[in-house]
Amino acid sequence: MGVEIRVEGLTKSFGRQVIWQDVSLTLPAGEISVLLGPSGTGKSVFLKSLVGLLKPDRGNIWVGDRNLPYLSERELYETRKLFGVLFQDGALFGSMNLFDNIAFPLREHTNKTEAEIKRIVMEKMEMVGLIGAERKLPGEISGGMKKRAGLARALVLEPEILLVDEPDSGLDPVRTAYLNQLIVDLNAQINATFLIVTHDINTARTVPDNIGLLFRRELVMFGPREMLLSSEEPVVRQFLNARRVGPIGMSEEKDVSELEAEAKMGADPGRLPPIPPQLMPSDGRIRPSQHPPGAWLRAHGIQPPPGSFIDEMGRNWIEEWPRLVAAQGGTVGAAAGPGQVPPPGPPPQGAPPAGGPHR
Repeated sequence: MGVEIRVEGLTKSFGRQVIWQDVSLTLPAGEISVLLGPSGTGKSVFLKSLVGLLKPDRGNIWVGDRNLPYLSERELYETRKLFGVLFQDGALFGSMNLFDNIAFPLREHTNKTEAEIKRIVMEKMEMVGLIGAERKLPGEISGGMKKRAGLARALVLEPEILLVDEPDSGLDPVRTAYLNQLIVDLNAQINATFLIVTHDINTARTVPDNIGLLFRRELVMFGPREMLLSSEEPVVRQFLNARRVGPIGMSEEKDVSELEAEAKMGADPGRLPPIPPQLMPSDGRIRPSQHPPGAWLRAHGIQPPPGSFIDEMGRNWIEEWPRLVAAQGGTVGAAAGPGQVPPPGPPPQGAPPAGGPHR
């Protein structure tokens, strides 16, 4: 089971430049969360802070019962073993073949025999579809294969938390779709806590259980996927719909005159698009952390946009869900049984009052 991460009042700056301030959120154990934001808003800095590579100016990062900024070097070293990290470019050693790249953390941090290391490495390579490529060098493989090799390396120490930085960077849409499916399948298998930093809107709309958005040095909103995909918050709506109308400009944020000009012209932010079904594991089973489609919206009295939760084959996943749950014995982790809605729990960070509009 993954580990909960609780961030409280986190602030980070470099000299006089404030990257973000007073960021608070909770990454639920075992769930997939996505962090979005325009370029330059400090998403990668946030990941580095979570793993203890950068120390915040103030605030707390609770990893289970350990507060990262206040740990000794030895305690921090041990806590980092809970993490696996997939870097933007894979960060593979160019002089090592894929087998040795993936085996590196095991040789560096454990006393396992070479036979044990081989078993673990081959198991992880099979998980990411790289069997047969063990002896290839990073320079001999595609960008997608490098990402998968980096992912296999991030998994060899059996992490309880997986941080994924821009998995779609440098990949075409088809490879990105395959990688998204792999991430969902891995979460179903290992049940770790995932945090993905991405700019890919399709990834944000279909993969995670939770979404957060950084903008203007603040966390604008963080909460269940359905909360953000139905939000009327201007910056959230603009970013998730990839539109020019809204607070985000070419240089991160628009000035007052630009916003006033848009308002005078009656610029239309557009209708909210349908909320797509969440990506399911390849084998069709429900992930332990997955919630019924539409459950958050129903619990908060919000009507989804027309056409929501209908896939490309015309199936309505609100109607399909009870059959999926029944096929798996009627109980699936966080998922509700047929016809049931799980308790909404405490309001997520940035959530409006129950039943209220997202302004």
